[in-house]
Amino acid sequence: MRRLASLTLKQLRALEAVERTGSISRAAEELGLTAPAVHSQLRALDKTFGCVLLTREGAGKFGATPEGAALLQAWETAEAGFRRALQRIDALQKGMAGSVVLGVVSTGKYFAPGIVARLRKACPEIEIVLEVGNRDTIIAALQDGALDLAIMGRPPREPAVEALSIGDHPHVLIAPPDHPLAGATEISAEDVLQEMILMREPGSGTRILATRFLDRIGEGKPYARAEMNSNETIKQAVIAGLGIAIISYHTVAEELRSGRLVTLDLPGLPIMRHWFLLHRADRPVTGAARTVWDFIAAERAGFLPSWPPLRPPGMEGR
Repeated sequence: MRRLASLTLKQLRALEAVERTGSISRAAEELGLTAPAVHSQLRALDKTFGCVLLTREGAGKFGATPEGAALLQAWETAEAGFRRALQRIDALQKGMAGSVVLGVVSTGKYFAPGIVARLRKACPEIEIVLEVGNRDTIIAALQDGALDLAIMGRPPREPAVEALSIGDHPHVLIAPPDHPLAGATEISAEDVLQEMILMREPGSGTRILATRFLDRIGEGKPYARAEMNSNETIKQAVIAGLGIAIISYHTVAEELRSGRLVTLDLPGLPIMRHWFLLHRADRPVTGAARTVWDFIAAERAGFLPSWPPLRPPGMEGR
């Protein structure tokens, strides 16, 4: 360990240059040093290891002894490692490498993987960690500093954030295609409130939105509801005929295209909100997070399913 502690990069560069050029004077010229300075570096190395590392016959070229060759081999490996480290540092400073934790509310999990896939193709040195949870979970993670960036609906009041709208976020009332109200042109609030309403769990932004809408159109009248903890469960329950639900269009775009679900027309629908990309206001976005922010901001709605939806074949006139 004492030998390692006394080694310097200058000494190793001098050893490599003299061995490669075969001359102290040529090595000194290449390194921008004087010949005595290079000679001094070599003598210090010999003293450190207690042996001669370079030899030459008469006025011939310098060559490495077996001990010198071993040290030069180690230096070659170390130098390659330093080059890789410098490249990595440069990439980190330019925001082209690093790790970014992206939080997404559970409604966004239907398009968020596409964002991550495109980011990985464009910026392969950036590791994207995707964290999915309901609105309360994502806000708590922002508060704790566990997220670099987040995608969600209405930005929270706390913590304070910097937010950028990246596209429309429609919410629709869905039912199975054979539902009595499917295709009806005049649906009343009473018609809807007589149905079983399938709801997300407390803490979900979709639940908050649906509750406010139903309370408004029903003027606070009670209605039957069933609680489910995921959009996927709600979709399957509606398809099975267990009830109807107000849900993000982006979670049911495929089912609407295929005709497995339909939307019900009701005044005030769809409820149009926005998707936001955001970060904590007290933590400026830098490095890799800035690259991810700029990438998503440039694409914006290009990541989202098209709106309005295309009607499935055979339903164009409905």
